[in-house]
Amino acid sequence: MPSRSPQPETPKGLIVGIALGAIIVLIAIIIFFIYYRRKKRKEALSSKGISSKPNQLPVLGPVSHETPSTSGSLGSEKPSPGILRLSQGVFSYEELAMATNGFSNTNLVGEGGFGYVHKGVFRDGKVVAIKQLKAESRQGEREFQAEIEIVSRIHHRHLVSLVGYCVTGAQRMLVYEFIPNNTLEFHLHGKERPTMNWSTRMKIAVGSAKGLAYLHEDCQPKIIHRDVKAANILLDDSFEAKVADFGLAKHSLDTDTHVSTRVMGTFGYMAPEYASSGKLTEKSDVFSFGVVLLELITGRRPINRTQSFLDDSIVDWARPLLKQALKEGTYDALVDPKLQGDYDSSEMTRMISCAAACICPSAGLRPQMSQVIP
Repeated sequence: MPSRSPQPETPKGLIVGIALGAIIVLIAIIIFFIYYRRKKRKEALSSKGISSKPNQLPVLGPVSHETPSTSGSLGSEKPSPGILRLSQGVFSYEELAMATNGFSNTNLVGEGGFGYVHKGVFRDGKVVAIKQLKAESRQGEREFQAEIEIVSRIHHRHLVSLVGYCVTGAQRMLVYEFIPNNTLEFHLHGKERPTMNWSTRMKIAVGSAKGLAYLHEDCQPKIIHRDVKAANILLDDSFEAKVADFGLAKHSLDTDTHVSTRVMGTFGYMAPEYASSGKLTEKSDVFSFGVVLLELITGRRPINRTQSFLDDSIVDWARPLLKQALKEGTYDALVDPKLQGDYDSSEMTRMISCAAACICPSAGLRPQMSQVIP
């Protein structure tokens, strides 16, 4: 029989190379698995308003007067899956005209550069707020599209809910749930308004913070409101806060560093880096929220036009007083004199600490919204 030729031996170097390659692949898989587990854990903690690192930042809560039904964590208020289907929320012009008595002045509850807001009552008794955008406004068209896109996919007890919309010819209208108790600006700064007590101010601060934290950290992609101010915080009959007006809101991915050539917002509330360069992140909203906290603490408007120094910013005025108050533990120079000293000192300390952190000139040093709530 013919003899078999000897089989060539596998080079030892090739065997070693294959073994090393297998080890490297295994190590890479292990590293990826560890990274993935940590990432998911961090996301889970974030959704509950908990930092995976020790939190050295001041928090507004706990709030002693808040009932269990209103003191839940962010994790208890998840977005509805997918985008809200508005097939049942498309209204005709005639329906909305009938609900508002022909958009009469007696039903007019608000007015701004965007247009008008009327109170409406449908045949079934449901009460709504109808935002009618100016037909000639190109910006109004953009705001309409933004609000439809953004508000239809969010659901949170401290954000105003969209009921539906109307598109008829040049008419653009948004239909919201009706919030009956006006705005924070109205109650804080309106003429001859009774003084808002401290517990109510604290309740509004916590509720607003929870709504903004949901936008920044529970929505994917996250949402930057871009016009956080006292006039955009609506109050219900129990003075629960609901953040409203998403016409200027923008989506943002974690990797985004958005720079806008069209700086939008309200003077006195805009973060310095956004006002000067158009650089927009969620920390811009944090700064604006800090200004709202200063309004709650001091009772002052963001821009003081009544004193000898016109356009005196509440931020510039308050910064040295915040530092002094936290250092010495005395608040008389800072706190709204209408409160007449009637406030919880530990809660005041927390709110002052939060305000100071939120209005930090450096955006990177400001806290996340979930870090300033319980």
